[in-house]
Parts: sequence; structure tokens; C-alpha cells
Amino acid sequence: MSDNIFKRILVGVDDSEDSLLALKYAIHTAKEDKSELYIVSILESNDMNVFQVLDKDYIHGEREQLEEHILKFKDLAEKAGVEKVFAVVDEGEPGETIVKKIIPNVHPDLLVVGSEARKGISKHFGSQAAYMAKYAEISVMIFR
Repeated sequence: MSDNIFKRILVGVDDSEDSLLALKYAIHTAKEDKSELYIVSILESNDMNVFQVLDKDYIHGEREQLEEHILKFKDLAEKAGVEKVFAVVDEGEPGETIVKKIIPNVHPDLLVVGSEARKGISKHFGSQAAYMAKYAEISVMIFR
């Protein structure tokens, strides 16, 4: 029987430095503990103007780019030696979507996120990470 604490790790990623540190930690831990690794990224519709939100081709293109990007993170984890890696892309407010939708579907033991977002007001206040730490019903590790 394995003595690792976390059997399933969920890491939230964007392109911020903090997020990439979180990903690096999650990959290392998943490899060492032979844990499943779920890499999630959320398409934030509030970063788009009203015309972009109404344009289904625009949103489809943005989501497609995000899916391609997250598959690179998945490939990185697999090349590092993580045996079971899954990529998840969704839409909405990152903190709320991860806590209310992704965690109940994935059932992770640990959520790993960066403290600062890559853009927007949450970059300065860390509101998404704070939200997840407060409302997630699992352990949360926040990287700076």
C-alpha cells in the first residue's frame, strides 16, 4: 500500500509565473507519489467584450487555443514521468468553476494553484486563489 497522502491532484493553470510554479510542484508530487494529475484551465468570458462573447466563432477559437495550450502542459507532465495525466478545460469564473464544478467531478485530494492570475483585477488581489482556499472542501496549496 502506498503511503502518499494525495492520490489525485488537481492543478489550476494559466500562464502566470505562480501558476507555472504550481504546475511544476504538482508534476513532481504526482510523479513521486504515483498520483493521478488533472490539469485544469478556465476560459474566462469576463475578459471578453460583449461582441466577443456573442460571437460563437470567437469563443470557439479561444477555447480551441486554450485546449491546445493545456495539452502542452499534459505532454510536459507525461514526459516528466507522471503515469496518469488528464487535461480539463471549462468556462466561467476560475475559482467558482473549479470549486463548484471541477472538484465535484474529479474528486481530487489536493488543489494546487498560483497566487496571482495572469491578468485582470484578480492579478493584484489574488481573489481567485483566496476564493478556492476558502470554499474548496479539500486541501489547497497556493504558490507564489
